Amino acid sequence: MKKILINIIFVFCFVHGNQIKVDAPKIILQNIPFKITFSGNFSEKDKYHLLLNQNIFFPEKQTEKTISFSNVIVSKAGSLSLVLKQESEKAYEIRKNIIPGWVSVLPPFIAIVFSFVTRSVVPSLFIAIWFGIWSMSAFSLGGVVSSLLSSFNIYILNTFIDKDHAVLMLFTLMLGGMVGVVYRNGGMHGIIKHLIKRADTPKKGQISIWLFGLIVFFDDYSNTLIVGNTSRLLCDKLKISRQKLAYIVDSTSAPVATIAIITTWIGFQIGIISDALLSIDGFNQSAYTLFLNSIPYSFYPFLAIVLVGLIVGTGKDFGPMFTAEQEAREGIKHNQSVSSSQTEEPVHEDMDLSVKKNIPHLASNAIIPIAVLVVSMFYFVFSSGEGSTLKDILGSSDTFSALMHSTLLSAITAAALSISRGVLTVNETLDAWFGGVKFMLMGLLVLLLAWALADVSKDLQTADYIVSSLGGSIPMNLLPAIIFVIAAITAFGSGSSWGVMAILMPLVIPLTWAVMENHGGANPENYHIMYSSVACVLTGAVWADHCSPISDTTILTSMASGCELMDHVWTQMPYALSTGIAALFLCTLPAGFGMPWWILLILGISSQVIIVSIFGKKLINE
Repeated sequence: MKKILINIIFVFCFVHGNQIKVDAPKIILQNIPFKITFSGNFSEKDKYHLLLNQNIFFPEKQTEKTISFSNVIVSKAGSLSLVLKQESEKAYEIRKNIIPGWVSVLPPFIAIVFSFVTRSVVPSLFIAIWFGIWSMSAFSLGGVVSSLLSSFNIYILNTFIDKDHAVLMLFTLMLGGMVGVVYRNGGMHGIIKHLIKRADTPKKGQISIWLFGLIVFFDDYSNTLIVGNTSRLLCDKLKISRQKLAYIVDSTSAPVATIAIITTWIGFQIGIISDALLSIDGFNQSAYTLFLNSIPYSFYPFLAIVLVGLIVGTGKDFGPMFTAEQEAREGIKHNQSVSSSQTEEPVHEDMDLSVKKNIPHLASNAIIPIAVLVVSMFYFVFSSGEGSTLKDILGSSDTFSALMHSTLLSAITAAALSISRGVLTVNETLDAWFGGVKFMLMGLLVLLLAWALADVSKDLQTADYIVSSLGGSIPMNLLPAIIFVIAAITAFGSGSSWGVMAILMPLVIPLTWAVMENHGGANPENYHIMYSSVACVLTGAVWADHCSPISDTTILTSMASGCELMDHVWTQMPYALSTGIAALFLCTLPAGFGMPWWILLILGISSQVIIVSIFGKKLINE
């Protein structure tokens, strides 16, 4: 009795006098190794061990402050006590739920499936988050309601209040506001008027629209609405088909935004990449540097842009587009989604992107703010970085702050020009700014939910399970091509490239690194595998967007260009397949085996030149 009392007193004093903290997974996956660390005041002379049921694990490392156990494995699902013991005495005890490893994959899988079924990314992401949190309670009945509440007050709230996340959201809102102002003040219309002044033939008109699409690089939706709406009248005047207009617009919106270094996509992409990098060790590049390094491997956007240039420059078309262009020259008009009388106004009035009537369309109202955006972005990036090489400067620079500061200055510049020149009043400028901000809200909501789902997947150790299951079976050199196909299939079914990026990127980055480690290739010589894998998530989704009739950009392009949706899909499909297949087999696949990206890009471009030369036909009497 006396001995028992002494032991009780000892445990009480140990626990309360020595405040032990535990770093352990929120949920334990069956048969998947995990690490647990106890922090407190320990004696290095004392021997500790971890007891799980009847299994004993000895510390990998023990100091006066911490005791760490690695490669701890639990073979049975259910609820389990993890007991830290000092000799025969209990020092600390916690209980954890153990679930089958495959359950951790269900949240992103649910997000993908529901995106297919509902054609809506937002509810799909939220359901996936809810399910993932519920699984952490081992699917208890009471956990249904508590997990719903935790979705909001823990996971979504935590992503919202994170400083880096807040910076990216502010950047996106500021850039959206700037776009709204330069559209309302007629600046973008001024640019296209300069481009089309000498566009007196169908060929010159198409080249002008293509160039305009390259200039509006900062946002794909803005590109679509601006170029599509402002070019309809020109196309009707020169007898260019609405199908051709939709193709040019669609292939110079998302592709340009994907590879440009300052766009509304940047905040979204860097935000997801940054969170994904937290789950791997040994890769020492920042999210922004990784994104920049991935751009040369974004083969599809480059090929798509080049193919448009070849088509409009040579005056050759193939497939259904040739027929559509021939009929347009002959004056045959198909049913259009928007009448010609509406060509001076944007299709989506509810999006608040409209031009003020009876104002001069001055190109400088757009050119100056965009120039301020680009120049200030480079200034803030280079001034905040340190080092003697470009790589060192970019790697150490405060990219998030640079993005926010540059967009703030560009938005202020756009507002100041509009007010000082008497184009817009103060209230009209604010309305235009808010209109642009509202235009970005849906994208921000997707981003917010994507961050939350990434946190849920992190707590569920989804990446660990995938790596443990597949890391050793996937050939390292084929991984980028596989990712490209998976991203394309998912985007084609869901209709959202941003949704695909949000779902796949947190999984792809740790999987890629693990595959590289398993094949002994986790070193700078094989970083091209990581660059290409990241690029393939983005570009595979964009490719599928161009082929999918349920894609938001495809639908918006059709509406902005005044073209029937399926007419646009049908006429664009051969061009999208041409560049997509070339990007996959001639570029991405050999890139995985270490071939230089610039050689592959030349090869891909050459393939498009050959295709246009063989299959392209000039219109009769043109």
